[in-house]
Amino acid sequence: MAEQKILSADNDYKELDEYLKAGGHKRILLVCGSSIKYLKLDVYFQTLERRTGIKVVRFSGFNPNPLYESVAEGVKLFRSANCSMIIAVGGGSAIDTAKCIKLYSKMDDRKNYLEQTIIPNETELVAIPTTAGTGSEATRFAVIYYNGEKQSVSDDSCIPAAALMDASLLATLPVYQKKAAMLDAFCHALESFWSVNSTKESRQYAKEAIRLILTNMDGYLAGQYTKAAQMLQASNLAGKAINVSQTTAGHAMCYKLTSLYKIAHGHAAALCVRRLWPYMIENIDNCTDPRGRKYLNNIFREMAETMGYPTSIEAAGKFHAVYDKLGLSVPAYEETDINILKASVNPVRLKNNPVALTENDIEILYRQILRKEEKLL
Repeated sequence: MAEQKILSADNDYKELDEYLKAGGHKRILLVCGSSIKYLKLDVYFQTLERRTGIKVVRFSGFNPNPLYESVAEGVKLFRSANCSMIIAVGGGSAIDTAKCIKLYSKMDDRKNYLEQTIIPNETELVAIPTTAGTGSEATRFAVIYYNGEKQSVSDDSCIPAAALMDASLLATLPVYQKKAAMLDAFCHALESFWSVNSTKESRQYAKEAIRLILTNMDGYLAGQYTKAAQMLQASNLAGKAINVSQTTAGHAMCYKLTSLYKIAHGHAAALCVRRLWPYMIENIDNCTDPRGRKYLNNIFREMAETMGYPTSIEAAGKFHAVYDKLGLSVPAYEETDINILKASVNPVRLKNNPVALTENDIEILYRQILRKEEKLL
């Protein structure tokens, strides 16, 4: 697959204009949420046809947790409007919706798309992320919901051909969303680093992402444009890392936290990772990575060096300290929640974890994750 092209937002999106004109497209499907009206990018798409002759067909019929039915409506609109290209503007929900519209656009609409074998197609997809966190613009993964159940969709052909990085789009994000998205990218990088599927390439992406996040987080949260641009790059790199390695137990355990306690995905992921990391260090004898315990020890040591610490436990403590510094809450839980949380864990993602976790381990971790005291050691 060709390397993803990264487009600049400089000079009022001149590079995007040139990219679209060079593609020879007459109609594009713009997948975006209603919040686009608050962005200067909205004017760009309102005036695109006048400037270039390219007609924009808008599709906003999706939820924060996009439904299969919404994707099917998007496919129907893509076809009926004779579009030849898709542009997604938004966070993970908009980009995931657009990915699935692309994947299903050439498939049989008389059958459930989820039950069909994905046939890769050449429909061009461009992603314009409005958060610095999911890295969805760099991955082959998408999540949609069917009959209330999360469906993971994966195919290399749904990786956007190009991504526009526009730091100005992050300026209007609420501070909580900035923090949560940043933590999502941080967790992607950390989990990718220790995943049993990691490679030299994915670890390099993860390493660069971690350094960018730690270097730029304060300025980014303070609203500095240049730091926001660096955070977008970090998110993209972390996305590239998990595209190779996939996520691990941190993400496997976080999804139910998000829905049960109505917190952002990145918030939930960080709650898990801040406890999972030291737990794995302490239980490294249960290593399942085929490269062995010594290898995993070296990985934890390399992660510590990347974060500027001499030991693994100090690096894990730094991540915990970042969480505390951001002032994010720990949800109050009922005892019955523990069984609900345990039952929600996807065993497939646990297979990517480098330290084996039994059902009892998962229960212990959930109790630690939801413990109010904030000291790691």
